Amino acid sequence: MTRLNWSEIAPDGAKALFGVHHYVTKSTNLPEELIHLVFLRVSQINGCAHCIDMHSRDLRKTMSIDKLTLVPVWDEVPHLFSAQERAALAWAEEVTLVSETHASDEAYAAASAAFSPKDLVDLTITIAAMNAFNRLGAPFRLPVAARM
Repeated sequence: MTRLNWSEIAPDGAKALFGVHHYVTKSTNLPEELIHLVFLRVSQINGCAHCIDMHSRDLRKTMSIDKLTLVPVWDEVPHLFSAQERAALAWAEEVTLVSETHASDEAYAAASAAFSPKDLVDLTITIAAMNAFNRLGAPFRLPVAARM
């Protein structure tokens, strides 16, 4: 079943959301690869095929296929991810699953140790933005670029 194209139907809403995306990708000190890594992990948790496809493709440009393949189990292969990447991925999971984790003091302390206050806020905005996109991409079944 074909679903609505949310960005065409609500262009002002799309513009606002893409404004946050622009801030995250152009106006923060977070490394581009880290941003896409967080985008991918959040999208995996939320099950947004469109975003998983898109951010996997973005990461394939700079990341080994071995590392990319193991993103869902990053905590089992810590030697493949830097300390900052591990902190970002842990915080991404904590914030994305906030109804379960309640953004624990332990997780906050670990993220705070790895990021400056400004970078931690920007990382959290990054996570929030991708959660918002996933909550549009998954229900409206945005298409994927992947082909057989």
